[in-house]
Amino acid sequence: MTALRPPAAQAERQARLADAYSRAAAIAARHGKSYHLATRLLTPDRRPAVHALYAAARTADDLVDLPGPDPAAALTGWSRALLAELESGWSEDPVRLALVHTVRRYGIPVEHLVDFLAAMSSDLDVTGYADLAALDRYMWGSAAVIGLQVLPVLGTAAGVPREEAEPYAIALGEAFQLTNFLRDVAEDADRGRVYLPADLMAAHGVTREQLAEKRHDARFAALMREMVAVVRRRYDDAAPGTPLLAPESRDCVRAATALYGGILTAIERADYRVLDRRVGVSRPRRLAVFARRLTAAQLARVRVTMAKPKSRSSTGAQAMRGPQIADGS
Repeated sequence: MTALRPPAAQAERQARLADAYSRAAAIAARHGKSYHLATRLLTPDRRPAVHALYAAARTADDLVDLPGPDPAAALTGWSRALLAELESGWSEDPVRLALVHTVRRYGIPVEHLVDFLAAMSSDLDVTGYADLAALDRYMWGSAAVIGLQVLPVLGTAAGVPREEAEPYAIALGEAFQLTNFLRDVAEDADRGRVYLPADLMAAHGVTREQLAEKRHDARFAALMREMVAVVRRRYDDAAPGTPLLAPESRDCVRAATALYGGILTAIERADYRVLDRRVGVSRPRRLAVFARRLTAAQLARVRVTMAKPKSRSSTGAQAMRGPQIADGS
C-alpha cells in the first residue's frame, strides 16, 4: 500500500484538517446528543479531539450495526486503512484524518485502537455473553479502551500521573457502555445480539425469544432492576477518578455522568419498559444539567488560565483555537 502524504501546501493541510474535525463534530452532534452536549464544557483545544474519537468509534460501529453486503470486508478494509494512515500521519477520509491527528497529537497508544476494532469485529460473530465476566472481556475493547483514549485529551491534575487515573477511566467507559446496553436491549435483539449476561437472564426466567418478541413482564423487569444496580456500582467505581482530572475537564465528565446516569433513572421510571420504546433523557433535562455545570466549568478555566502560562494548556499540547497540523507531521 502506497503511503499517503499530506498536501504540500500548509494552507490546504490546515483546511482539510479543519474540515475533518468539523465533520467529526457533526457526527457527534447527530448521534450522541448527551455526549456532545457535555463536550461543550471542555476547553476549545480539547473539544475537537473528543469529537474525533467519538466519530471514529461511531463510524466503525455503524459498519457492523448498519451493514452493507459484506460488513466483515468493510470493517477489515476500514481498519487496515486506519492503521496504515496512523503510520503515515495522513488520511483522505475525513473521519480517519481527525482520528489520526488526534492520536498523534495526544500520544494515544495504537493498541487501544486495535483492541477497539477487534471488539467491533467480534460483533459480527458473537451474539451473546455467558456472564458478566464474559461481557467485561468484550467491553475491554468496546468501552474500556475508549476511556483510555479520552483520558490523554482530558488531561490529569498537576502531580497526578495518567496511570493513576486509568482504572477510573476504564470504569466510566464501561458504565457508559452498560447504560447503552440497557437502553438498547430491543434494538440489539433486532440485530440478533444480546448484551445481558445469559446466567442472569436464566436466573430470572428471561429468554432471548422474549427479547426478540419484545414481551415485557415482571421477570424482565426484575432482570433489568438487577442490571441497573450493577451499572450504578460501575459509576460508583469511576467516581473517584474525576478529581484526578485536569480541573477544566472535570465538569464535562460530571455532566456526561449525570446525563448517562439519567438514562438509568428514566429506565426505572418507565418500570423497565425498554422493549417497546426507547427511553432517554429529555432535552429540558439535558439543558438543565449543562447549565448547572457551565458556571463551574468557566470558573475552572479562569483559575487555570491565571495559574499557568497562557501559551500552554494543561494537556501539555500547545494551546490553540483549533486543531492544526505541523509541517512534517
